[in-house]
Amino acid sequence: MFKRFTNGCVHVMNRWLPDPFLFAIILTIVTFIGSMIGTGLGPLELVNAWGNAKGFWGLLSFSMQMALVLVLGSAMASAPACKKGLGAIASLAKDKKSAILIVTFVSTLACWLNWGFGLIAGALLAKEVARRVRDVDYPLLIASAYSGFVIWHAGLSGSIPLQMGAEGGTQILGETYFAANSETIFHPMNLVMVGIVLLVMPFINYAMHPTKEHAKLVDPAVLVDEEERTYSIDTPAEKLEHSRILWAITMVLGLAYIVYYFATKGFNLDLNIVNMIFMFIGLLLHGDLRRYVDAIGDAAAGAAGILLQFPWYAGIMGLMVATNPETGVSLAGIIANFFTNISNGTTFPVLTFLSAGIINFFVPSGGGQWAVQAPIVMPAATDMAIEYGRSAMAIAWGDQWTNMIQPFWALPALGVAGLKARDIMGYLVVITIFTGVVACLGFLAWGLFF
Repeated sequence: MFKRFTNGCVHVMNRWLPDPFLFAIILTIVTFIGSMIGTGLGPLELVNAWGNAKGFWGLLSFSMQMALVLVLGSAMASAPACKKGLGAIASLAKDKKSAILIVTFVSTLACWLNWGFGLIAGALLAKEVARRVRDVDYPLLIASAYSGFVIWHAGLSGSIPLQMGAEGGTQILGETYFAANSETIFHPMNLVMVGIVLLVMPFINYAMHPTKEHAKLVDPAVLVDEEERTYSIDTPAEKLEHSRILWAITMVLGLAYIVYYFATKGFNLDLNIVNMIFMFIGLLLHGDLRRYVDAIGDAAAGAAGILLQFPWYAGIMGLMVATNPETGVSLAGIIANFFTNISNGTTFPVLTFLSAGIINFFVPSGGGQWAVQAPIVMPAATDMAIEYGRSAMAIAWGDQWTNMIQPFWALPALGVAGLKARDIMGYLVVITIFTGVVACLGFLAWGLFF
């Protein structure tokens, strides 16, 4: 029964899910119509909200960060020493079962520690495992790697709990809201939910493995490494490109800043420092400036989907938050308010989680999600006397939940794997259902027992 349901999900997604770019365009049309009906704004006002600097171009900085996550991570992984490290972990996989279990567990743990690192590390590990276990279903293996991303916002790099726990709290509509990390990331119920996902999800992923006749094996061409380049070092320019002195100076500069960062800010990772770590570890492992430049060039093609699609999602976010100046109504606000208005003290976190999952489909950004929902959810939490930590984590869990069936965040992993979104989304529907049940029951228990 379970495999039949999984196979049905895979079949439907393979048949009906369009390319992620077309998916973004369809979402844009749906959001445009919904916003026009819900807010009463005219077409020209919504076109402006979609295409202006806060809309279509509102994620330029973030798009560059995400492109660098993919490119720098791939370039680092192409270094011989990194390949050996990934190979050592991948060598633990001896068959289909251990392959799925190891990739799921490692990627989930890595995403909990830091989502930027885990997102790319899981896909790279999956490719290394695919080299050794050739009879494993490759789309499921990549889906297993990406499934770890479903707990990122409940982890150490979750933007919402980190904002809530910042010194002085966070300002929302002129009010200060604060929840220590012990009330969010390290709250016992959050850790229980994370633990259930971490320990159970690997077995769910393996249970979805198709039979031998239906398994899609990895295309050997995806795993072929280019022959190592050879360089002539004859001219002054070529000698500069391969200069160990310039390489050493570059390394000292970058590593000095990384050490200074952690010495002054503690273990507080964000995308910028993750990318800097990727860059300088990559430089260190390649051991040569020219070789690293070429490795970046080889990896850059995989970022095409990010560069094309992220502006469209920024435009969708612009439409979701476009507010009628007379009524103060936005489409995202309508959705969040609906769930808030039908809540009580027991169901409020669960319904907040569900509404966050819906909004995340159109606003797939933790920061954007918080900006949309916090002004509605946090004052309501005050009125209902519900802890700020539980309310904030309900948004955080909803934000990460529907990432499983939203191609936006899968693009870096798909770029590494050489797959399309429709190849993995059928399996991720099952993970979405599983984590949704875990979160709903978890937030009910959070309110009843803590």
